[in-house]
Amino acid sequence: MWSVDDHLKDVLGTIRPLDPIELQLLDAQGCILVEDIIVPVDLPPFDNSSMDGYAVRVADIAGAGEEFPAVLTVIGDVAAGSGGLSGGGEVGPGQAARIMTGAPLPPGAETVVPVEWTDGGSGEGAATAMRPAGHAPEGASGEVRIHRAAGPRAHVRARGSDVRSGDLALSAGTVLGPPQIGLLAAIGRGSVRVRPRPRVVVLSTGSELVQPGEELSEAKIYDSNSFALTAAARDAGAIAYRVGAVTDDPDELRATIEDQLVRADLMVTTGGVSVGAYDVVKEALSAFGDATYGRTADTDEQYDAEEHRKEHQHTGVSFRTLAMQPGKPQGFGSIGPDRTPLLALPGNPVSSYVSFELFVRPAIRALMGLDDIHRPRVRAELRADKALSSPAGKRQFLRGAYDAEKGTVTPVGGSGSHLVAALAQADSLIVVPEAVTSVEPGTETEVVLLG
Repeated sequence: MWSVDDHLKDVLGTIRPLDPIELQLLDAQGCILVEDIIVPVDLPPFDNSSMDGYAVRVADIAGAGEEFPAVLTVIGDVAAGSGGLSGGGEVGPGQAARIMTGAPLPPGAETVVPVEWTDGGSGEGAATAMRPAGHAPEGASGEVRIHRAAGPRAHVRARGSDVRSGDLALSAGTVLGPPQIGLLAAIGRGSVRVRPRPRVVVLSTGSELVQPGEELSEAKIYDSNSFALTAAARDAGAIAYRVGAVTDDPDELRATIEDQLVRADLMVTTGGVSVGAYDVVKEALSAFGDATYGRTADTDEQYDAEEHRKEHQHTGVSFRTLAMQPGKPQGFGSIGPDRTPLLALPGNPVSSYVSFELFVRPAIRALMGLDDIHRPRVRAELRADKALSSPAGKRQFLRGAYDAEKGTVTPVGGSGSHLVAALAQADSLIVVPEAVTSVEPGTETEVVLLG
């Protein structure tokens, strides 16, 4: 048997980050930067108003109040995107300019008074908004009464107050999410150099599988694995493609895999890796290279997984037995002209999903060039009605519900590898080491967080 750690080491030992490419901003979402981004221009590039209101001189509104408002002459508008004060000129003593949010502070003005602190030029009480310029162009002239004073540069966004030219905007290794995409756009970058999101093809096997939405006839079940694993691949950061279930026909499976290789940086199959007469994944994948070079019963006791990896470099797919539950049968290797990595997972839904979390997710994250490729792990106190049993010599992964506030974890459902409903209620995996056969309630255990 292979240990969980040796199998994972074998997988990650052959995964290399994808080569960087230049992508447009929206296409780069979820990707990893491979270059430092230096700010080319100040942000904001000019002093501008953070409010709709009036641009004025400080001295003209000193002491203004409800009883004795400051009365100023409105000389024009400053709209966002405009070159300055309509009609030109500057704000002089006793004058004000209507200014919109984001508009540049006009020459002569020293501060901005929100429109709510004024009568909006109506000659009446406090305004709640400005009259639209298109409906009331006269609002850009006349008089405005200001009921509150404002200090120097109040409600003014200073040039470079966000970032300055020459600053480091984003460093290499940053994952580009919506805020980072927004920053890149704000400083004028239309494209960036990144490691692309890996393309992952997920394929389930089994003549018993029917697609959801179709009629379920006798001896058939719905294909859930391909949906769960495709969603899991997307959650890990990949661009994932789901292939409809392939029947237990080696030729059909081989042809399907060959067709899908063109769009795959990583392939994942589920089902057909055990020892049954109709477990055809082994037979089908043998066409892509030496599929039998993995460890066998007559292999020397001192088998060295690292030397084995160096010798064969995964020119085919190795099928092996792991000392874990669920997920004992596994396959891994490289296929096709580009030596595309392939992970063959067991077919039971829980086995398949647990295997994905332990082996496929880290592989996806490694292809992306991330340093942190594993799910977070914590220690938690086991809350259970009775002791949990575990087979000797195997690392068991039980579904759990983790309570971060209390620092506890509670088993969800049984240990059966077919219990999909219990898996849907779990947010963690309880890890029982190989040497442990029983875990008493109250014991501190290792927990893998899935959410």
